Amino acid sequence: MSSQYRRILLKLSGEALGGAAAFGLDPNAVSRIADETAEVIRSGVQVGIVVGGGNFFRGTEASDPSLQRPTVDSMGMLATVINSLALADYLKARDIDAQVMSAVGMAPLAQRFDRARALAVLESGGAVIFGAGTGNPYFSTDTAASLRAAEIGADLVAKATKVDGVYDRDPNKHADARRYEKISYAETLEKGLGVMDATAVALCRDNNLPVLVFNLNEAGSMGKAVRGEPIGTLMS
Repeated sequence: MSSQYRRILLKLSGEALGGAAAFGLDPNAVSRIADETAEVIRSGVQVGIVVGGGNFFRGTEASDPSLQRPTVDSMGMLATVINSLALADYLKARDIDAQVMSAVGMAPLAQRFDRARALAVLESGGAVIFGAGTGNPYFSTDTAASLRAAEIGADLVAKATKVDGVYDRDPNKHADARRYEKISYAETLEKGLGVMDATAVALCRDNNLPVLVFNLNEAGSMGKAVRGEPIGTLMS
């Protein structure tokens, strides 16, 4: 596998680990993701990973007025750590040295995020899974992915989704929705296309980080993404 990128940040939704039910952990779904990730790493691409927690808890859906937003976001951060620990074990079962690093203190479950240690793991052929988002409320895991990508000097944010790119409107509701092959940060923000939240897009723009949005459910899509094959939508 000849890659166009030396180092990427893979952004996974929690729902991707939940499979068809989009809840909990689906062994088949996690195995398939781990297989493709391991193959990419063995090809020589360094892979950092940020995974959401929506398969266990979606803070945006918590409507209980007794729960304050910082508390809700903290609960979501814990959900991302659950997913990170699971994905790490699946990668270790495939002989990939996968380390979980948390944005908040969580010893002995996970190391605290340390940029130098993360780079050392990546450069030695391992994977680093960044849990607990940014460690702060009011920031999404998309923003966490953009932040970690900038910190580790990634060449690409590979945002794995359940659709094959970015559309001008919801393709599930509009048969004539048009998919973009390429789109600028400015147009993404101006049109409010929902690729990532505005903070995440701005962070990528300010650090000249391209974002590839692609369909994770398409077999071999991760490999195609790192090879630079025409897949999904490239935001730059």
